[in-house]
Amino acid sequence: MGFFDFLRDSPRYADTPASIARLNKRHRFLIDPYVDDIKGASVLDLASHDGRWSYALSAAGAREVLGIEGRAESIEQWAAYPEGPVKDRVSFVHGDVYEELPRLVAEGRQFDVVALFGLFYHVMDHYNLLKLIYAVKPKLIIIDSEFYISPDPTVRIAREKTDNRLNSIEHIPGQKRAPMGFPSRSALEVMAATLGYGVEWADWGTVPPDRRNGLASYYREPPEWKVRDTCALRPLAAE
Repeated sequence: MGFFDFLRDSPRYADTPASIARLNKRHRFLIDPYVDDIKGASVLDLASHDGRWSYALSAAGAREVLGIEGRAESIEQWAAYPEGPVKDRVSFVHGDVYEELPRLVAEGRQFDVVALFGLFYHVMDHYNLLKLIYAVKPKLIIIDSEFYISPDPTVRIAREKTDNRLNSIEHIPGQKRAPMGFPSRSALEVMAATLGYGVEWADWGTVPPDRRNGLASYYREPPEWKVRDTCALRPLAAE
């Protein structure tokens, strides 16, 4: 049994069992290793989509989970999730993370854990985003993202359609394509270090080849130019 198996009864996921299997496999890397950090924590879920990871973070023991999501239609999907204490600990804000994070900072809000499950490669100003996250004083930042395959600290720029609910939202009215940036792993490490964070990379290589169905994006190699990966940012010890 996997954590997300309960979604099989949801109209949104009933016809996509492969999606549920993928979510279950990702849960073992995005949630399980950080349960001790999440228990009793205040958690911020950026680009929370339909709330699936917000629900998982709450179920892992978070005291509260606040999701920020730019698409109102995605937040509406939350109504289909099971009622109970897990759901009750979750709330959502509809808005752009670059607008809502400064508001939270101005209100003096702080969060123990910040989750970015899929957002980081749908933006262009990664460092500004990290600075805004830094301002809510998290002890742990979990990032699951696509990364540019390069030894150099660089960002590869692309564009994506904004009418796809899994892509970037519009930055200006009527924008049909938005820029996106794929930082290399070393680029993230450089940015994190200047904010006082160290980066711990997940070891997706521990998954046997015969159990990687649905996880191809985590195992791309050159000549592919990007690969999905997961990491945790934690404050470095003061020197």
